[in-house]
Parts: sequence; C-alpha cells; structure tokens
Amino acid sequence: MIIAVIGGDPAPPEALVLAEQVGMHIALHRATLVCGGRGGVMEAACKGATDYGGETIGVLPDSDKAQMNPYVTIPIVTGIGRARNLIIALTADAVIAVDGGYGTLTEIGFALQHGKPVAGLGTWQLSATETPEPPIYRAKDPVDAVRWAVEAAWKA
Repeated sequence: MIIAVIGGDPAPPEALVLAEQVGMHIALHRATLVCGGRGGVMEAACKGATDYGGETIGVLPDSDKAQMNPYVTIPIVTGIGRARNLIIALTADAVIAVDGGYGTLTEIGFALQHGKPVAGLGTWQLSATETPEPPIYRAKDPVDAVRWAVEAAWKA
C-alpha cells in the first residue's frame, strides 16, 4: 500500500509535528510513503517514516536529486515541475494532506478526480453541491488520519 503525504513547504511548526507523526504511523502500518520529496511537510513525513523503518518515495520536480530531503529512500526525478503533483496523486492508494498551499490543493484535486480517498489535517476545506459528503475526511489527529487512509485504501 502506498500513502501520499502532501503539504506545504515551508510549513508552520505545528504542521511539521503532525506530518512527522503521520509518517511514523504510515511506517508502523507497513505502508510506503510517497510525497514530493522536498522540504516542509514532505521532509517531516519522510523523517517520521524512515525513523520507524519505513520506505519513502520522493517524486521530485527537478531533473536531479540535489533538492531532495535526506529521508527519501527512493527518489524519482522528473524534470516536469509541478506536473509531478499528478504522479503523486495517481501513485497513492490514499492521500493525507497536512496544511498546504495551492500546490497541495492541486494534489487534492487530482486525487479526488481519480477517486482517491483524501484525509486532511489542518488543510483545505472543500465543498461540492453535487456530493452529500465532504470530499476530504477531517481527521482529528495523525493516528486517525493514517487509520482512515489505510482503511479507505483497502476499500477502494
């Protein structure tokens, strides 16, 4: 199972704490973490995962590994810039958004367009008049976010 962690770079300290805990719980579930491979939420999540023996995939926007964070275990260099957000969304079985700006919003949008379950911790709130349920599960904490994402990925 592959769980994406998406979010801001830079990110506020509280988001980094949440992201690191999310990464830890992904590793404890023996899932692989995929992210954009750079700093902020991505680096914190990768650190949490690798500290607990997890594997991390970083889908990098550039054509070299120079900007990847030190906790990426499998780098994928793309040279396609922000278009790599679609690759992250499609690679994941479920997505967890922590904080985030417009780049995170595009990843959320791509994930939802392709039927991927999305959990959020302090991230965007979306509404759609044609759907009776909110498109992003509002997790109460990192444990809840990862538990929900793993269960939703199995159901998908």
